Amino acid sequence: MAARGSCPGCGSAALVEDAHYAQQQLVCAACGCVLAEGLLTTTYTEEEHLREVAYSQSTGQKEQLSRCLQRGIRRVQDLCKVLQLPTVFEETAVSYFQRALQHPSFHLVSLEKKELLGGCCIFVTCRQRNWPLTMGTICSLLYAKQELFASVYLSLQKELGLSVPALSLGDLVKTHLNSFRLFQHAADIPAPFVENKEKMVTRTMQIVELASETWLVTGRHPIPIVTAAAFLSWQSLQPATRLTCTFTRFCKLAGVDLPPPAHLRLKELLEILLRMASQLAWLRVFNMDKKTVVKHIGDLLQHRIFLLKTAFCLEDREEQHAAAPGEGSPHEGSPGSPPVAGGAAQEEGCPSEGKRQCEGGPRPLLPPCLINPRKRLRTAALSASDSAITGDEPISDSEIEQYLRGPEEIRAFRKAKAWP
Repeated sequence: MAARGSCPGCGSAALVEDAHYAQQQLVCAACGCVLAEGLLTTTYTEEEHLREVAYSQSTGQKEQLSRCLQRGIRRVQDLCKVLQLPTVFEETAVSYFQRALQHPSFHLVSLEKKELLGGCCIFVTCRQRNWPLTMGTICSLLYAKQELFASVYLSLQKELGLSVPALSLGDLVKTHLNSFRLFQHAADIPAPFVENKEKMVTRTMQIVELASETWLVTGRHPIPIVTAAAFLSWQSLQPATRLTCTFTRFCKLAGVDLPPPAHLRLKELLEILLRMASQLAWLRVFNMDKKTVVKHIGDLLQHRIFLLKTAFCLEDREEQHAAAPGEGSPHEGSPGSPPVAGGAAQEEGCPSEGKRQCEGGPRPLLPPCLINPRKRLRTAALSASDSAITGDEPISDSEIEQYLRGPEEIRAFRKAKAWP
């Protein structure tokens, strides 16, 4: 069917109305130029008034997603499937990702940060719904550095104004142990090394609580402490066959990474356990070391509160001992009071015997940073010439010339300040 007018491209008047995909279009029969689009009705308001809206003016064109957004949404959905998250979590993470890409702060970020943005949205969603998930788990799935992931996560939380509750230490222990491969029989795992998951989680939780009560958790990364606690709990459940297994081999069998500070956290936990074992009457007859104390972790954890009070003297107890001589001075001659000379001799004998006897007694329960402080760098001593400078030395002529003002400087100085 011909229509009036001419083609602006070739000037031909052969214009026809062609139905392409059920849409009426005005096309030039000579050159094939499309002169008019099909008309669509897209909004409820236009449908009420029976008005036809061009597709270029409709909302359909604005709703098209960019390739970056489509790829990011697909990545978020794939991560949710790998982590086996509920559908509600996936929808919330996708909505956060869409909001983040529309925010101006994330328009000009690098492609690497945009790929981490989806993982940050999933991490925020899990934290808000109290779903135990660690940052290291997502970083291992995305092959990303934890420092870069943390920076993107903090910027996302700040720009979108998201409130994220902190993850409790108990949930972190359960999440970290879920990634261990020691709970099912496998070809590369010996049969004595397979352990019940519930028993190991319970024992690890008790050791982590002990670490938090002895200042080993405060201000530190929790993953090395949880890993060391899991190793001790795994050994203590069957010590006969597992004491010979090293910490490095345990992490390889479990399929988890060995953090560098984990060896130090393990050493600190063993020191706490050894000091607690010295207070149990039926363990004093044995020569306890770092390997044999693992066999009695169950007894130590059962009497944890009592052993901590007896193994470590608190600060208030030290203050009481310091105030006792002053209060007991009027009763020095009483028969019930200890002899002063003997006490003085005992105090004087402690330095002569060395630090062995003094260190064997109870010590305050303090953080490790106070017990073993870091060594400060010594400043270099001043030389004899530098230490001899008093400020009264004569000034050379060349140095005086640097302070002399020229005529222009003098005039400028007079304008800035009244000259006397």
